[in-house]
This record gives sequence, structure tokens and C-alpha cells, in this order.
Amino acid sequence: MNTEVLQIGGIDVEIVHKKIKNLHIGCYPPEGRVRVAAPSHMGTDAIRLAILTKMSWIKRKQNQFIRQERQSPRRFVSGETHSLFGRHLRLEVQEWEKKTYRISRQSADRLLFSVPAGSEAQQLHLWMNRWLKSVLREYAEPRVVFWADRMGVKPTKWGIRPMKTKWGSCNPEKGTVWLNTELAKKPERTIDYVVVHELAHLVSPKHDEKFIRVLDRELPEWRSLRRELNDSQLAAWVD
Repeated sequence: MNTEVLQIGGIDVEIVHKKIKNLHIGCYPPEGRVRVAAPSHMGTDAIRLAILTKMSWIKRKQNQFIRQERQSPRRFVSGETHSLFGRHLRLEVQEWEKKTYRISRQSADRLLFSVPAGSEAQQLHLWMNRWLKSVLREYAEPRVVFWADRMGVKPTKWGIRPMKTKWGSCNPEKGTVWLNTELAKKPERTIDYVVVHELAHLVSPKHDEKFIRVLDRELPEWRSLRRELNDSQLAAWVD
């Protein structure tokens, strides 16, 4: 796999050459980074022309990301608002004498974060992400089983991990499916959309008519769910 960065139409474009048949252009949050997956045999001039023909779409997506509301960086202090499955919860941080942490729902709108005294924000961030991953897994596991059985597919493995540019991913050749940890903050209905979307790639690897038919059959409202998810508040990414 060969990667290069070219400036095309006044923007930097990351180009990755792969053993694929068709060129794919992606524009990703939070700042509209442009990444192109191109067939190994495709020359620079052909790639440049393809990108220029999509430039209006790229600019439109970048402007959309710029205008989109973002979370302020989390400091993990009492009174801060955190999201769980689309619900806004008020965080209460409580120091205790134990050397471990605990996160628990205290009411419909309150989240208690018990931490060792003197814990730094970076450590609290890691603990919160670990907890979000666990609650997302608890919700998603039966949904993956349900949808896989309904759709007649058998993923060999599924998991949860942080992603900066996708809500989910699927490797059809290996049969693996991944969900973005950030989905723990989104409404359950949008998580189901991502699960169905990725499992549909085990039916058809590409976003072709066969793939669309699967989504239309299994989740007729998938377009509105996709729009809801993509229009939702972006995380304040920290590298």
C-alpha cells in the first residue's frame, strides 16, 4: 500500500493506492480531511481529474463540518454535561479513598464518577472511555446477534474501538465488524443503523444496489437515521 499527499484544487489530499477496482473519495470530520483510496494502477493525472470533478461536493462537506456544533473539551469536573445514548447527564465527581474508580447512573439525569483522590483529567478521560466502551458493548452485543441472525450473515468477530473518521467499519474478507466507541453517546436507534450498515457489507462489500436493497429491507428509515447521526454533535478530538 502506497500513500502520498498532493495539493489539488487548493487542498491537501491524502492518496492511498490499494489493490481495489474503483476509486473512492472520502471527506472526514472534524475538519474535512480528504482521503482517496485509488486502484494501484491508476495514474496521478486520472486521480487528480476525478478529485476535481468532485471538488464542489468536497467543499460542501468541509463547510458542513466547519459549521457543525462540537463538544467543548471535557475536563471531567462536577457540573459538566456528558452524553449517554443520546441523553444529557450531569456529571458529579466524587473523590474517595479507594484506588480504583466507579461510574454509575444516580438518576435519569445524573452520572456519579467516584475516583481516587488526586486523579488527573487525563486518567479520568481514560476511565470514562473504558466505561463508555463497556456500556456500548452491553447494548450492542445482543443487537449484533439479532441483526446478524435476521440478515443471515455470520461475522467472525466484532468489537469496539475509537475511530476518528467512521462510525463503524467492516472487513468483508475477514468477516470482522468494528463500532466506534463514540456511539455510546448517540441514540440507540442510530447504533442499530451502524450495526445494520456494517453487517450489510457481509452481503455486499460495496455501496452498490445490492447493499442498498439490504438496508431498505431491514431498516427502511436508515437514511433519516444516517442523517441524524452525521448531523449530531462531533467530539472534541484530542490527538
